[in-house]
Amino acid sequence: MIGRLNHVAIAVPDLGAAALRYHDMLGAQVGAPQDLPDHGVRVVFVDLPNTRIELLAPLGEESPVAGFLGRNPRGGIHHLCYEVADLAAARDRLVATGARVLGDGEPKIGAHGNPVLFLHPGDFDGALIELEEVG
Repeated sequence: MIGRLNHVAIAVPDLGAAALRYHDMLGAQVGAPQDLPDHGVRVVFVDLPNTRIELLAPLGEESPVAGFLGRNPRGGIHHLCYEVADLAAARDRLVATGARVLGDGEPKIGAHGNPVLFLHPGDFDGALIELEEVG
């Protein structure tokens, strides 16, 4: 059901400083910041030959990432994103097997303009999972 790893997301307390580290220290191609108000985050994507890193920071105190940074003030890995061909079918299959979809269970549009869902980390060995529908 799941396809390739789309990205690894790292929550950071200072998005600009993190983007500079990836660009200046690691020599990575770093994209422009992008606000995602529906998700409560500002993101920057770091392009790698085989995947991407998503650096994310909260867009306000109500952001789920603000809570994560409250528990992990220096930041850390926030989630893994896997690609799926049919998000609705993947969701239905997962729910039927006992997985919990976060939120209201309906996809939201993610940073790449594609529908996404998040799965409860308690069902996946402590890892928050994002599924992104790709065509």
